[in-house]
Amino acid sequence: MTDTDVTGRDSRWPDVDTVPRAPLRGAAAAGVLRFVAGRVPLRVVTHDRPMPPGPPVLRLRRPGAFHRRIGATGLIGLGEGYQAGDWYADDLAGLLSATAAAMSGPLGGFRRLARVRHVPWLRSLHGAAPRADEENTVDGARRNIQRHYDLSNEMFALFLDETMTYSSGVFTGPDDTDLAAAQRRKIDRLLDLTGVGDGARVLEIGTGWGELSIRAARRGAHVHTVTISTEQAALAQQRVVDAGVADRVTIELRDYRHIDDERGYDAIVSVEMIEAVGREYWPAYFGTIDRLLAPGGRAGIQAITLPDRRLPYAETYTWIQKYIFPGGVLLSVEEVERQLAAGTGLRLAEKRAFGSSYAQTLRQWRRNFLANADRVAALGFDDIFRRTWEYYLAYCEAGFVSGEIDVYQLILDRRR
Repeated sequence: MTDTDVTGRDSRWPDVDTVPRAPLRGAAAAGVLRFVAGRVPLRVVTHDRPMPPGPPVLRLRRPGAFHRRIGATGLIGLGEGYQAGDWYADDLAGLLSATAAAMSGPLGGFRRLARVRHVPWLRSLHGAAPRADEENTVDGARRNIQRHYDLSNEMFALFLDETMTYSSGVFTGPDDTDLAAAQRRKIDRLLDLTGVGDGARVLEIGTGWGELSIRAARRGAHVHTVTISTEQAALAQQRVVDAGVADRVTIELRDYRHIDDERGYDAIVSVEMIEAVGREYWPAYFGTIDRLLAPGGRAGIQAITLPDRRLPYAETYTWIQKYIFPGGVLLSVEEVERQLAAGTGLRLAEKRAFGSSYAQTLRQWRRNFLANADRVAALGFDDIFRRTWEYYLAYCEAGFVSGEIDVYQLILDRRR
C-alpha cells in the first residue's frame, strides 16, 4: 500500500482514499506546520510512544499524505487525513480546541497562517466556494437532509439518549451528566418561553424524532410538526403513538415553505433547523414564521451561531458541509435581527446562550458513539465512517469550547 492509495480498494470515500499529488504544496504545508507547532500549544510526533504531560499531541502515521492533503485542500484535507487514518490524537477534542483557541482553528481556517507566512495560496484553503448542487431549493433541501438524517435511525440511537434528541441540551453545570434530563430541560425552557400550554396551537419546523412534540402535547397543546426526513418522520410517528399523544400531534412530510394555515399558530418552535436553511433562504424561513404566527404569539428558535464578524465564513465550502451537513450554513444573532428588520414584523425579544452545554452534549455523544463502534459497524458502516463521525463530534465540541461558535434560544414576537 502506498501513501497515495490509502485503502487499496474502491469505496464511497474517493477523496479520502486518494492522496492529492501536491508535493510542493505538501512541502510548504510541512513547513507551516513546523512553524505553527512552535508557536501554539501543539506537539507533532511520528511515533506512538507515551508523551509527558503538556500541550496536545498530534501523531502522524503517514506524514507525507498528511502534508499533501493539507497543502492541497487545507482544513478539508485535515479532516480527510483523520478519516483516512493519516493522523490521530491522544485527545482529539482537546487538540482541536487548543488549536482553535490559538489560531481561529477548526472553523476559522488557514487565514492567519497565510498572513504570517505570506503564502498566498494558503488564503483560499480555509474553504472553497459552496457547491451549486447542494443549494437548499425544495428538492435540494430534501436531498441534503436525506444524506444525513436518513442515514439510519438505529445508528443515531446508538449515541443519542432515550429522548432521541439531536440538538444541545441545557446542563445545570459542569458536574451535571444527565443528558436526557438536559434535553428535556432544553425543550421545556423553549416551550415555557413561547407560552405553550393547554389548548395552544403549535407549529414545529423540523420534527426530529418527536420529543418536543410529545412534551408540548402533554401540556395540552395541539402540535403540527413538519419534516423532510422520511426516517425521522416514521420513528417520530411511532414514538408519538407510544407516548399516547397521537390525537394531539400531526406529523407531515412537508417543506416549511409549503405550510399554509390562515388561522395561524400561537407558538412556532424550531430547534437547530435553521442551520439547514441556507443563506439564500433565510428570508423565506423568517417570512414563513412571520406569516404563520398568530397575533400575540411567540416563536422560539434554537440556533447554532457564528460571531457576526465571521459571517463571511458562510460563503465557503467546508469539511462539515462535504461530509456531514451538505447545504448547511450558520448565521449570527445580529444577522437574525437584520433578517427580522428587513422582511418581517417580528423582533428579537429575548436571547439565551448556552455554548458550554453544547460542548458537554457533544462530549457525551462522542463517548457513546465510540463505545458502540462495534454496533455501528454491525449496521454496515465502515471504519472511515466511524472516524468521520468521531472527527465531526470532536470538531464541533472544539468550536464550542473555544468560543468559535455558540448556541442560542432566540425568542421572537411582534414589534410594538
